[in-house]
Amino acid sequence: MNAPATPDILIGADAVTKRFGDFTAVNNVTMHVEPGEIVGLLGANGAGKTTLIRTLLGLVVPTEGHVLAFGRAPDRTTRQRLGYVPQGLGLWETLTVAENIAFASAAFASQPPALDPALTAVEHRLVSEIGLGLQRQLAFTIALAHQPELLVLDEPTSGVEPLGRARLWDTVHEQAEKGSGVLVTTHYMQEAQQCDRLVLMSHGEAVASGTERDIIADTTACEVDTDDWAAAFAALDTAGLPVTLTGRRVRLADTSPQTVRDALDAAGIRGDVLEVTATLEEKMTVIDRATTRT
Repeated sequence: MNAPATPDILIGADAVTKRFGDFTAVNNVTMHVEPGEIVGLLGANGAGKTTLIRTLLGLVVPTEGHVLAFGRAPDRTTRQRLGYVPQGLGLWETLTVAENIAFASAAFASQPPALDPALTAVEHRLVSEIGLGLQRQLAFTIALAHQPELLVLDEPTSGVEPLGRARLWDTVHEQAEKGSGVLVTTHYMQEAQQCDRLVLMSHGEAVASGTERDIIADTTACEVDTDDWAAAFAALDTAGLPVTLTGRRVRLADTSPQTVRDALDAAGIRGDVLEVTATLEEKMTVIDRATTRT
């Protein structure tokens, strides 16, 4: 029996599990994307993000649970209404830029899009001969050419320089402002902060969801103010504490200030220990550690 359709949901998973033999890639995940919102899917490599996306698109059949796209089970018809940029970009490297666009336009029965000058300059070159930045720009252009109601992006800015990432995110926001839903996976925390909602995955499970503030909630971290930051880091690491380094700032998520002070005192290191709000990345680390222990 299929889960009931909801008009405000473009695509969603209801208690979806996907197993490959004895390996569970996605475990009982429920999530959705609504029109006009950007939903970020976060997690380490192997967390299950790509498998979940492929299940949502109907490219992989769930072992358990249900997926709905535009109110029905995903199929060729529903895929006509979305734009998809996979990790591998989905381009034909042995075809030219123009030939890739012609192929996609025929597949979606749409008019070829107007090209950015940078793509126009290379439209007769093989895709394998242009840089990664231009390849990603081409993949975005193709994904948006038929004016999709939903944009699905799997690590869309991986390997792209900062200015290129900013431009691609401008495109993402433009689509959301037009009413399209966006589902995006990313490793960059700055990009996660541009999403309206986040879904955190760890070991195949959706372990937290909501806005960045919702997810961090009251989780704190300790920041060590010391001139000898390298020695402080080494001492805290030796003590088995979850220490990280941001620039020269030594930080420990979900650790009591007294525990940090005791470890520094034992190593003979002077410094102030301040309790601060955890970052999203630190919260993800805390969740991942808790999931691993269980």
